[in-house]
Amino acid sequence: MKQFRHYRAAGAAALLVASQFVLAAPPAPPAPAPVAAPAVPAAPAAGNADSRIRIQLVSRDQVDVSSEISAKIASLPFRDGDAFRAGQTLVTLDCSLYNAQLHKAQADADGARDLLDTNRKLLALHSIGQLEVQQAQAKQKASAADVAYMSATVRKCAIAAPFDGRVSKRSASPQQFAEPGKPLLTIVDTSHLELKMIVPSKWLAWLKPGHALSVQVDEVGKTYPAKVARIGARVDPVTQTVDVTAALDSGAPELLPGMSGWATFAR
Repeated sequence: MKQFRHYRAAGAAALLVASQFVLAAPPAPPAPAPVAAPAVPAAPAAGNADSRIRIQLVSRDQVDVSSEISAKIASLPFRDGDAFRAGQTLVTLDCSLYNAQLHKAQADADGARDLLDTNRKLLALHSIGQLEVQQAQAKQKASAADVAYMSATVRKCAIAAPFDGRVSKRSASPQQFAEPGKPLLTIVDTSHLELKMIVPSKWLAWLKPGHALSVQVDEVGKTYPAKVARIGARVDPVTQTVDVTAALDSGAPELLPGMSGWATFAR
C-alpha cells in the first residue's frame, strides 16, 4: 500500500513538471500572410474612352543657311524673329572678285569662238589642216566651261529663302567673312508645323495614319484639329513605345515651334 502511494505521488509530480514545460513553451509564430500579385492595369477598350498624350510642336523644315563660297558678307537684312517670304534674299555676298573672273572667262570664250570661226574658213581655203581646227574647238569648249563655272559661282553670291518662315538665329553680321559650310542664319518654316509624340506600342492595334485627334496647346489655350501623318518604323523594346508624328489640319500663325500641349485621340 505504501509502495502504491509512492508511485502515485511520483506520477503526480511528473505530470505537474510536464504541464509547466507546456505552459512555458513559446507560442508558434503566425503563418506569413500571402503576398498579393501586383495588379496589372487593363488596357482600355477601343471606343470606351479618349486617350491623351503629351505633344510638342516642331517645324517641318529647319535649315542652317550657309555660304558655298568664301566671300565677305555684304548684306544680312533679317534678324532673330524676322519673318520672310520664299524667294527673298537672306544673304548677299561681296562677289566683285568673282564677277571680274567671270568677265575674263567671257572674254576668253569670245576669243576662242572667233579663232574657231577663222580656222574653219582657213580650212575651207586649204590654208591650214584639220588639226588646227580641232585644237580651236577644244579651246572654245574649255573657255565655255570656264564661263559656266564662273556664272554658277556668281549665282551663289545671293542666297534666297527656300520657303516662307522666320529667322530662328542669326550667327553672323555684315562685313564678316563667310566661310563655306559655316552657318550664317538658322531659319524655320512656321507655316507647316508638326506634332511629335511618343505613344504606347499597344496603340498600334488601332492607331493608323489619318487618325483624327485634337490638340490643346498650353501656351495659347486653344484646341486645334489634326491627323496622324506618320508612325515610327521601330518600337522601343525597353519602354514599349513608338514615335508618332501628326499634322495640323490648317495653318495657325499664332503657333510656334517648341510649344507643347496635349493630344486627345477619340477611340
